[in-house]
Amino acid sequence: MADLLSDDEIETQLPDDWTREGDEIVRTYEFDDYLRGVNFAQMVGEIAEAQFHHPEIVIRYAEVEIRLTSHEEGGITDADIEMAGLIESERDA
Repeated sequence: MADLLSDDEIETQLPDDWTREGDEIVRTYEFDDYLRGVNFAQMVGEIAEAQFHHPEIVIRYAEVEIRLTSHEEGGITDADIEMAGLIESERDA
């Protein structure tokens, strides 16, 4: 089991454009059209499978919302921060 991060650790490690909402970290990505968002969500799903850490993904017409938390630990852990960073690096690639 991973240890929960402290509020200070979350604040300092959270990637740009991600926010904290309770026991989750969240980011909404905007796209020009629906299919670009769907393709992005698929890419996130592939990362999630590789990491065995699965976010909640909400697909809307021009945006995709990603929510990360470590359910087993009951909050935010290094695994969530790492997953957010991987998503960011793939998005920027």
